[in-house]
Amino acid sequence: MNLPQLTLVLGGAASGKSRHAETLVMDVDRPRFYIATAEAWDDEMRAKIHDHKVQRGDDWTTIEAPMHAADALADIPNDAIVLFDCATLWLTNQLLAETDLETAQTDLLRALGACASPVVIVSNEVGAGIVPDNALSRSFRNAQGRLNQRIAEQADTVIGVMAGLPFPLKGTWPS
Repeated sequence: MNLPQLTLVLGGAASGKSRHAETLVMDVDRPRFYIATAEAWDDEMRAKIHDHKVQRGDDWTTIEAPMHAADALADIPNDAIVLFDCATLWLTNQLLAETDLETAQTDLLRALGACASPVVIVSNEVGAGIVPDNALSRSFRNAQGRLNQRIAEQADTVIGVMAGLPFPLKGTWPS
């Protein structure tokens, strides 16, 4: 399979987006790198991270980058393929650390564009529900929507996933 330089896989929570993104990457015959943004703060998250590692298998190099994904992308070898999972947790980490979101997002987008290897990035669509009842949740929803739009604009291909079913939103379907 040939993948474009940047593919965004977008969907709701538990939609199957990570599984679809993993399938795309596993169908490419290149060294596989996984940029992980999740942090294991509780047993549930530790179990989820463990399950994802088992699902991927042993032939992946995992880079833990909850805050510094741009730096991780800069270190990827040219002959590799990258799965970045996920932009939503990365953004959450940035918000909670009270970083300058505009600078962090610009750095991330620049690194995505500069990465010589194809990148598949996973992100949550969080704007399809009700308006959150508190300022932090509304701020997060708005920031995630803006980040998704910026990644989608830069991406060659955008794939939506709902109920485990992928559907093309932009670009050519990977083949």
